[in-house]
Amino acid sequence: MKKILFICTINRMRSATAQVMYENDDRFEVKSAGTDKLARIVINRELLEWADAIVVMEKHHRNKIRAKFPDIYATKRIVCLYIPDEYDFMEPALMDVLKSKFEDVYQRELLQ
Repeated sequence: MKKILFICTINRMRSATAQVMYENDDRFEVKSAGTDKLARIVINRELLEWADAIVVMEKHHRNKIRAKFPDIYATKRIVCLYIPDEYDFMEPALMDVLKSKFEDVYQRELLQ
């Protein structure tokens, strides 16, 4: 089972929704976190090392990982879904875009 860490800014909307959507999927073990110090769960070395692949919602999330954890950035697969922060938790439109983009990344084997 592939370990996926979903990351957004405050871990309350996008990454939290992705975690709920995929927590019962037999293909993955999932967790989520945020890059902001006020996030529900703030990214840390332990979470990043746990993950086989890291899925960020926006490019600046990947840049924060690169700045704070350059060694992890250099060795982990990090994929950006390019989903803007304009959705609410479990909003149907967010769920649709998450499923579409994440499944595309998975089918193209970009999480390997």
